[in-house]
Amino acid sequence: MIRRVKYNEIDFEKYTKCLENSEQRKYSASRTFLDVTTNQQWDILVKNDYEAVMPVPFIYKNKVKIVHNPMICQQLGVFSAKDDQKTNERFLQFLKKNYLIRAYYFNETNCFDSTLKTKKNFLLYPDDYAKVFAKYSPKRKRKLRLDDEVIQNSEIREVSYQDAEVFIKNNAVGLDKENDIGTLLKTLQTFYSLKYLKFSAFYYHNEMTNMIATYSDFDTVALLGTFNDKKYIKMAGASTLIDQAIKENIEHSIFDFEGGNLPSIEEFFRGFRAELKPYTVVEHSIKKLLKDYVSFCIKGKILG
Repeated sequence: MIRRVKYNEIDFEKYTKCLENSEQRKYSASRTFLDVTTNQQWDILVKNDYEAVMPVPFIYKNKVKIVHNPMICQQLGVFSAKDDQKTNERFLQFLKKNYLIRAYYFNETNCFDSTLKTKKNFLLYPDDYAKVFAKYSPKRKRKLRLDDEVIQNSEIREVSYQDAEVFIKNNAVGLDKENDIGTLLKTLQTFYSLKYLKFSAFYYHNEMTNMIATYSDFDTVALLGTFNDKKYIKMAGASTLIDQAIKENIEHSIFDFEGGNLPSIEEFFRGFRAELKPYTVVEHSIKKLLKDYVSFCIKGKILG
């Protein structure tokens, strides 16, 4: 039996145990990650006595509860000791029948009877760095061969949140709304203060030109953000930073590139010869959302 459990009713000990022992384990489903990214606005769906769990983040629009994966939370979905297609399908149908859904992203391990849209992600699995580097594409290797002048006048530094914030504000791409940047910065600052997040920057002539934010938890290092000064985009500072992060972590951790749907981004990540790992999504248009809202109101199904 699948049931909904509100945040203040969750047995977090059982939830965490189920997550940590699951075949699908994802850092983004942890209590800490979801508490920070959702402001504790998430329910869970539970099978029996926490045999399988599914976190469900939501937002409120005009006092209406809508399921929506939060910013920088790429994958959630069903977590269980062994991924089971029938069980996953039951969770999916429960979600669709009882919630208004704008965007919900499952994990790459979850499989379903239903046909769902997919998005792309790329992963590098633990291995000896020399072997990982040897598989890089010829183009990526060329990019990593910096000119002598650049080598002599550049360095990689770990930077504080304060320095990172200034650079992000000046160079963030794709965050047009002021509140989007504010939400991102607040989230990154919290993770940094909790020591989950690291900012690494590429400096050229003592000027920060590129920066990445990496999140570390258990067996995964995730690339949560890449920020570049457009003036230096051809100098390959971002490639150098990512390669350094891989070098430091790949022997003991999965390196999660966290995305790859845009052709330019996909090409960039493929250059590191990361493995394509598609994940399924449920996304509804505003028109479909309004239609579902009317239907739910008639049936009295809106969950508070």
